[in-house]
Amino acid sequence: MDTVNVDDDTIYEEQKNTSAALIRGMSAGFKKNGHNAGGFKAYATSNVLKGSGLSSSAAYEVLIGTILNGLYNEGEVSAVEIAQIAQFAENVYFGKPSGLMDQMASSVGGFITIDFADEKHPVIDSVKFDFTKSGHALCIVDTKGNHADLTPEYAAIPAEMKSVAAFFGKKVLREITKEQLLENICAVREKCSDRAVLRALHFFDDNERVGKEASALSEGDFDAFLSLINESGDSSFKYLQNIYASSAPNEQGLSLALYLAKQALGGEGACRVHGGGFAGTIQAFVPEKKLEAFKAEMERVFGEGSCYVLSIRPVGGVQIDL
Repeated sequence: MDTVNVDDDTIYEEQKNTSAALIRGMSAGFKKNGHNAGGFKAYATSNVLKGSGLSSSAAYEVLIGTILNGLYNEGEVSAVEIAQIAQFAENVYFGKPSGLMDQMASSVGGFITIDFADEKHPVIDSVKFDFTKSGHALCIVDTKGNHADLTPEYAAIPAEMKSVAAFFGKKVLREITKEQLLENICAVREKCSDRAVLRALHFFDDNERVGKEASALSEGDFDAFLSLINESGDSSFKYLQNIYASSAPNEQGLSLALYLAKQALGGEGACRVHGGGFAGTIQAFVPEKKLEAFKAEMERVFGEGSCYVLSIRPVGGVQIDL
């Protein structure tokens, strides 16, 4: 039971990384944005794995935001704004320096692309694709790693990327080009570190892949999409370096899962890290003919019930009137 006084918007250090902090943060965020907030009683059940890269905190924030929207704002707060308030709650009250992507995906739902050039007014486009006709299953494999003590590892990624942008007098990497970085790579390495440079290069290449992935799905070219997913996962491993924590090199559940998944897929489908990385889950697009064997192999190593076969929900946070 989480009991929270939503009249109290104080940020409590001892409540960070707790559900109570998210409830208080969402209430405070609604009021900060000029909306109504108040008390409620809610009973929640979930099979979203906590701390496993499935955006459990974002899903929880959107749930609270949807409740406050329905009870106190007549549903008038948009899915986009709920996501923005959710990011505020996670950053300020929960204490995790996340971006806006997980919250937006949870709040809006479906296959979408998001351009965050203007975070107050992100551009969201739906991608029309019927995954049920792809001949593949989407699997999430829980390697039973824990995200609880990895906030410094997550925080280092945007901090290092921003340090590269700062070298050029900018705030974020989208304000510079990959060509600028490569032209000045010697000086940037010295100033910011090799890892920062590699993570910046991943940023540029993966941003370009997003457009290609969306186009492939829109054109019904699922093979091209799978190839791009594999490319992105390979780049995450080599350049973003979010597959295991540098502070705990002996714990490499994700590395092992990716190796085993590739073996089980035998050159078909795709697999990559899922979520923020360092621990938790991988995602795999598994041909339906190989699903049973893939699931058995993953669960042989990571335990019964560790391989989840998911569907893709077409909506985000919604109120259902019974």
